[in-house]
Amino acid sequence: MLDAGDRPGGLISTVEQAGFHFELGPQSFLATAPLLELVHSLGLTEQLLHADPRAPRYILQRGKLIPAPLNPPSLLTSSLFSLATKWRIFTEFVRRTHPPATDESIAAFVRRKFGDEVLDRLVAPFISGIYAGDPEKLSVGAAFPQLREWESKYGSVLRGAVKSRPAKGARRPGLCTFRGGTETLPRSIAAHLGEAYLGQTQVTRMRRIETGGKYWFELEVTRQDHRETLTAGAVVVATPTNSAVEILKGFGSQFAERLQRIEYAPVAVVAAGYRREDAHRAGNGFGFLVPRGEGLRVLGTVWNSSLFPGRAPEGMSCFTSFAGGATDPTLPALDEEEIAKIVCGEVESVLGISGPPVTRLVHRYARALPQYDLSHIEIITELRRQVASIPGLFLAGNYLSGPSVGACVEQARQTADNVRAHLAGTGVASTGIVAHA
Repeated sequence: MLDAGDRPGGLISTVEQAGFHFELGPQSFLATAPLLELVHSLGLTEQLLHADPRAPRYILQRGKLIPAPLNPPSLLTSSLFSLATKWRIFTEFVRRTHPPATDESIAAFVRRKFGDEVLDRLVAPFISGIYAGDPEKLSVGAAFPQLREWESKYGSVLRGAVKSRPAKGARRPGLCTFRGGTETLPRSIAAHLGEAYLGQTQVTRMRRIETGGKYWFELEVTRQDHRETLTAGAVVVATPTNSAVEILKGFGSQFAERLQRIEYAPVAVVAAGYRREDAHRAGNGFGFLVPRGEGLRVLGTVWNSSLFPGRAPEGMSCFTSFAGGATDPTLPALDEEEIAKIVCGEVESVLGISGPPVTRLVHRYARALPQYDLSHIEIITELRRQVASIPGLFLAGNYLSGPSVGACVEQARQTADNVRAHLAGTGVASTGIVAHA
């Protein structure tokens, strides 16, 4: 595995500062079956921390934190919505509609099914939390295909949600992290790979060559200021799209034309620790999301020390907030002091925090999350067709089939199976190389 970074993990990053555990990327992950299998195979099961599945999420409305309705019955009792909207939610369950022939934005889908209040007060904040995206641009078919599937199959999103619930007694995936933070996972994978993991290794050129009637890939790499040439029977390019463009430039211009159409949202992450006695309105829960109509620049805040033990020293609390995204792309370009002033000031106001942070950390990502916009399905279909025309070449990444840690693990497993099948079919006694940036 070739990794251009100086540490494994990429956007998954845990930082210890003044006794706090701060996450600069994913704050936690869903304990899906494939991910738990990976955790078990690495011997990390005992290090898992599980969040309380009943931990509430909140939506900020008119300066107050309102519990987010996360199931059909709670949609009808939530104070987020007017009676007219609740009637529309109720009748969606009994109506039967069909999705349009062409894809539609998440905003158009929610307006059509439930109206503006559900979009503005519930769905748009969750879109900010998951994709840092703009619901007017994101594709429902690409970002949330299950919603379109439920409408196609059942005629109702809510009826589909009810009929698709896990069987009674079945365990639902909950939120997890590790005692040492989320970076425990990539660090353990790198340690398991041993000498097969090569950090600080940059792919400068790749080409496909023929030797004795068999095709190989030749990679020119720079590793700690030394140039090397590596060969492999298969290569997985598991990088962000901008790095993939550079690696694949020897295979024609079409990769660049398609990969460059996938946009990324910039995000600023602000992690801060406070004395618990100063945080008057931060109770138990996951955290809160902020509708754009509230006039704040914070997208949402995770209450890390409420979710998991050991995130903060005794008597302290820590929170991680996100700002910027597709709806406010200029904020992450500000200097760190200005970002901290804006974000900490807003969070302190919402949570009634009366004292300054004990410590804080600001990190900016110019390309944080890929945007599954309306053209995304078409782009990915074209990319898969192009990759299939080059046997032995594979793509992987959070721009393909979901940005979550669990989705990436599931995709990685499928890609590994495909690589093994390819190598077995060609009779090449070689492992594949994964280029990662």
